[in-house]
Amino acid sequence: MFHAVVHLDHHQAQVLQFNAQEVHSDRIEAHRHVSRQHGGQDRAEQAFFAELCLALQSVQEVLVTGSHQVLATLRHYIEAHQPQLQPRIAGYQTVDHPSPGQLLALAREFFVKHDRMAGVPTPT
Repeated sequence: MFHAVVHLDHHQAQVLQFNAQEVHSDRIEAHRHVSRQHGGQDRAEQAFFAELCLALQSVQEVLVTGSHQVLATLRHYIEAHQPQLQPRIAGYQTVDHPSPGQLLALAREFFVKHDRMAGVPTPT
């Protein structure tokens, strides 16, 4: 699939990969790591983000949505640990709990505008 949209919070990520005819949905769960060890939560978050980035490795353009805080944390993770993914992130948008249908509609509208602005036709 050429496009994907991700809705992210600190517990899970909903990933919709789509083209004009098809939509593939996937959910990635954060690993609950209950530990008193220093940095345990940070390691669990990094493992979650690594799994998300792995799921996006074959997608050409990605829109990432979620709260401002989680978007900033993911952006920092990508810059530090997955810089090869950075050019394929088409945008970050703050969005609060959309349904899958709302998320897909938002992404389709975003990519039509994004691709037109870039002078690139949207693949079908």
